[in-house]
Formats: sequence, C-alpha cells, structure tokens
Amino acid sequence: MSSDHLAEGPVKTAEAEPHYHGHRERLRNRFREAGANALSDYELLELLLFRALPRGDVKPLAKTLLAKFGSFVEVIAAPETRLREVKGVGDAVVTEFKIIHASANRMLRDKVKERPVLSSGPAVIDYCRSAMAFADKEQFRILFLDKRNQLIADEVQQTGTVDHTPVYIREVIKRALELSATAIILVHNHPSGDPTPSRADIDMTQAIVDVARPLGISVHDHIIVGKQGHASLKALKLI
Repeated sequence: MSSDHLAEGPVKTAEAEPHYHGHRERLRNRFREAGANALSDYELLELLLFRALPRGDVKPLAKTLLAKFGSFVEVIAAPETRLREVKGVGDAVVTEFKIIHASANRMLRDKVKERPVLSSGPAVIDYCRSAMAFADKEQFRILFLDKRNQLIADEVQQTGTVDHTPVYIREVIKRALELSATAIILVHNHPSGDPTPSRADIDMTQAIVDVARPLGISVHDHIIVGKQGHASLKALKLI
C-alpha cells in the first residue's frame, strides 16, 4: 500500500513541563542538606507556601509578600487583614503563617519562663518584639512576676488604635494583686515603628509606679517595641 494512502493519526508531542517542575523538591533538599541559612527570605517563604498551596509556582507570591512587608519576620507577623490584601493569599496561607508566628512566640516565651526575668533581658525583648512589634494596633501588655522574679502570667490588657491604647491604672494594680505579683513589667508597641517613648508614655508609667509602690508592687520596667527596635524606660532613666 502506498504511503499516500496511510491514514494520518494525531501527532503526539511531549507536553512542556512547567519551569518550576522539580523546584519544590530541590528547595526542600537544599534546606535539609544545608540548613535555613543557605536559603534567602523568599525561599524560606516558598517552603511555607508549598504547604499551603500544593500546586503551582509560589515564588512570585513569596517575592510579592516580601516587597510589601519588608522581611520574612514582618510577613509572618503581619496582621491577617493586610495579608489578605495580597492576591493569592487565602485561608490556607494565613493559617500557615499564623501557626509559624504562634510557634515562634511560644518558644520565645518559654525561654523567658525558664529563669528569672531580670536575668534574661534579651529574651524578654525578643519575645515582646516577636509578639507585638509588627501589630497594626497598639497593645498594652503586662508581665506579672513573683518574688523570685519568675513569670507568673503574661497578659494583653488593652488593645487600642494605631496610635493610642487606653491604660486603666486601677485595672493594672487590681490584676497584679489578684495574681499575688510582687513586680510587673509594662510593655506596649508603637505601630509607627519608632519606639521612642512619648510624654504620655512616661507620665502613665510614673502614675502606675506611684500607685503600685505603697502596695509592695515594683514596676521593673516599661518596654516599648516597634519595627525599628525597642526602648526601655528604665535604661533611659525615665523611671
């Protein structure tokens, strides 16, 4: 039979593999073999996004998140509402990030609880910055300590607006007495990023000191945290 009479069937061609084919496993292998320090911020974010988004190229999303928030830590700690402003971020991504953030906070808090708070200053700062520095609203937190300066409780007492948190001195003292705390450390954040204490911060701290002292409660410090660092009113000799 002449080749002119051969029926022509469909020609099969190999489908082009996506450019990211195999990228996920290569990145995981590099993490396993060389550790986190061998990965850039966007690659570490990719590893988290792999879990939340099982298909597709997540590198563009990782880079978009870094461009918007500035660093790996700021992405993980970003408020949920701001994360959802980024196209491609849904429930799965938000949940993954918040699990990582909560885990980091728990680890840092446990380091604070391991020994007297006054001898673990850097650990206290690390914990407070992780928990509050990147929040979009002011929070007023209190660390309650016993007579050995061990942490009894860590509580957010008030959440306010972008530039103000109401602080009720009576409630601060009442809670300290309920917990039989003999000392407290006050903590709040400045969403603007600048941790420099305001006149109102200083006056409020002194007012708490004046009420707490006659009741046998010491105010060891008032720490202000922000994206740009932290400030200690004790270190600044403001209390």
